[in-house]
Amino acid sequence: MAGILSTLGLANTNKGSLTKLTKKPEKWFRSRGYAHFDKPIGYERASKIVKNPSTVAKHAFFPLLSYEIVSQKVKKDVDSGKLSIVKKNRDIRFASHIDSHIYSYYSYILSDFYEKKISEHNLEKSVIAFRKLEKSNINFANDAFDCIKSYYNCCVIALDITGFFDHIDHNLLKKSWSYTINSNHLPDDHFAIYKSITKYSYIDRLEIFDILGLSKNNPPKSRDGLCSSSDFRKKIRPTGIIENNKKNYGIPQGSPISAILSNIYMIDFDIKINNIVNSRAGKYFRYCDDILVIIPGLEYNELLDLIESQISDMGLTSNQKKQEISIFSHKANNSLSVISGKPMQYLGFTFDGKNKIIRSAAFARYSMKMKSGVSLAKQTARKHNKIRLINGKQTSNIYKKSLYKKYSHLGRKNFISYALKASKIMNSSAIRKQIKPLWSRLQHEIYLAENTD
Repeated sequence: MAGILSTLGLANTNKGSLTKLTKKPEKWFRSRGYAHFDKPIGYERASKIVKNPSTVAKHAFFPLLSYEIVSQKVKKDVDSGKLSIVKKNRDIRFASHIDSHIYSYYSYILSDFYEKKISEHNLEKSVIAFRKLEKSNINFANDAFDCIKSYYNCCVIALDITGFFDHIDHNLLKKSWSYTINSNHLPDDHFAIYKSITKYSYIDRLEIFDILGLSKNNPPKSRDGLCSSSDFRKKIRPTGIIENNKKNYGIPQGSPISAILSNIYMIDFDIKINNIVNSRAGKYFRYCDDILVIIPGLEYNELLDLIESQISDMGLTSNQKKQEISIFSHKANNSLSVISGKPMQYLGFTFDGKNKIIRSAAFARYSMKMKSGVSLAKQTARKHNKIRLINGKQTSNIYKKSLYKKYSHLGRKNFISYALKASKIMNSSAIRKQIKPLWSRLQHEIYLAENTD
């Protein structure tokens, strides 16, 4: 491990002593504002821990804290075209403060090795997720659409992997991890992290609150922590509520190291598929669990079978419901259009050979959130007006400034600003037409809220 650190300039040669610490935190260091089984620590103390391989190798990782969030997804029925809301439960598991610093630091180390490895295999433009490329999904989608336009005839294969993080095979991950750092095996510090992220343990956050008598509505601050180390050993460990991942696959999604490990896991797959696609003068893209292949010509069955076989060899499964095949061809008037299947969808956008637009489901989500936001603003105004009447003050209408900030072009970092950015990057007048009616819809919802009981 010392050799690995020396290669990166992260350790000196004086009897394994640590690099002289700088006052300015490095990119891997980030304070986290949640309460866990330990308390937050500063940059210098964190550096002494994460940059000492012996310390990391012996480190005892705390269980992850787990809670469930319910997200709503708008789904369009293929046959009827009707939109429906589908609820999806997602487990969120997050590490303690010190554990997160270790994961973050080793993610930083692994990213450097990974970048060099994919450069060796000409994968820099193919693997596009979880890398510092200074691009967004808008750019990635636009690059793919422009690539399609460059062919006279082409097939587009879009695949989605089911439960990607939950099905990462531990042995394959270990093999790819070793390959990435140019080693025959994982050094002790890397192996300790590998064990913690594959054979991870976790505890339901609300159960912890019950055991420790903590308020769910007013949880403790990060600086206070959930409990002392002594209380953890005496009050929590004996309860048997600590769950363990006993399967030989799956890593927790969302830890500071999970993203780079997902890319490392797929490196052998990426190399094989990219080489095959390149041999056919095509283009290969992978955005986490979304796979996109563009090849010239009209034949795709053999390549599709090969890709699905390679996915299976990785212990993964492609989602047949989300599989899409689109065939594009230039017509006599030299305009590109879909001649088989349907317009392709990629990273939230749709392309039919001419128009680049945002998927309709995104507008359904916007409308749902906008109406909910206006309704909440109405309830808030009603509540405040009751107090004003009691105090003999004049009532007021809905507070519109916040609504405009969230749901119109007058705000920043909302759906409308995102759509405007997409229309500019993609040079798409079609997207501008899509968002044009949204201002009137927002005004209409506000009018209804102010003029109905």
